[in-house]
Amino acid sequence: MECSADIRGRERQIIDLFIAAFTASDGTEEGALIGDFVHRMLHGTPERDLFVFIAVDAGEIVGSVIFSRLIYDRDERVVFILSPLAVATEHQGKGIGQKLVTYGLEALAAAHVDVAVTYGDPGYYSKVGYSQISEAFAAAPFALSRPDGWLAQSLTDTELAPLKGLPRCVEALSNPALW
Repeated sequence: MECSADIRGRERQIIDLFIAAFTASDGTEEGALIGDFVHRMLHGTPERDLFVFIAVDAGEIVGSVIFSRLIYDRDERVVFILSPLAVATEHQGKGIGQKLVTYGLEALAAAHVDVAVTYGDPGYYSKVGYSQISEAFAAAPFALSRPDGWLAQSLTDTELAPLKGLPRCVEALSNPALW
């Protein structure tokens, strides 16, 4: 398995991967919602605000993770949010997601991103360096249905400090149904 940021010409495969993975785990409606979200991320988000990584095995995309810019209006740090992550159902449980997230976080750090946040399973994301944070520590762009899933990590040598101000995410992620 190889990780890559080269997604040119593979956007449809990436969207289909997310649809299939989320349909299998959460049903047809969720698969369609996430498929539309990923389509809008890939086709409507400025390049400077987006990092997309894929895991490829035997020429097939078996995983993908997307990071997009999250701006805090009173904070100078560069912040990106991981959302979403998918691994093909038949490839789950092999560590592909963790390898892909780690690869992505290393690429973000190399691109001078200061902080990575995500909203997901604390047990899973803690394996790749994320820690739970409160909304007092860093406000979320929308109401969180599971506040225990609000997570962050510093990508620099400095300890993670509270994020200041109100957050604004990219347009594709500005949908309360995704939170």
